[in-house]
Amino acid sequence: MNIVLLEPEMPANTGNIGRTCVATGTKLHLIEPLGFKLNDKLIKRAGLDYWDKLDVTVYSDYQDFLDRNPGARIYMATTKGLHVYSEVEYEPDCFLMFGKESAGIPEDILLENQNRCVRIPMWGDIRSLNLSNSVSIVLYEALRQNGFERMTMKGELHHLQWKE
Repeated sequence: MNIVLLEPEMPANTGNIGRTCVATGTKLHLIEPLGFKLNDKLIKRAGLDYWDKLDVTVYSDYQDFLDRNPGARIYMATTKGLHVYSEVEYEPDCFLMFGKESAGIPEDILLENQNRCVRIPMWGDIRSLNLSNSVSIVLYEALRQNGFERMTMKGELHHLQWKE
């Protein structure tokens, strides 16, 4: 599974998303320009001590991302999407793309990919969810559909044991 952040602006969101990627065995793709430096202490604080375990690739722009990932099956998360995120069938190696916090994915890119634009339903006039929350919602649905491949399925207590 792959998460793509197009021009992310907030280091704390990217740090949280990086931690989620490590916890799920997901690759993170960052498309510049970034609104921060990758050594920003806010990224490291949000990502805790997981950042060095993250599989992350940085691209100079959207075209660089496309050129280096030919044939990628990309689903674009947007409040303008035609399909609800849970109605789509995600492939195990697909790319889930999210736009920058202030503007999302540019509409010209959305139009080129309208059949793969997904949205998270929201109540009322809320503009959008927090980026890291949105990534978690869509990513875990994609992982669920693919059987949580290679993920731990049983929780363990620290001091006691679950009853059989």
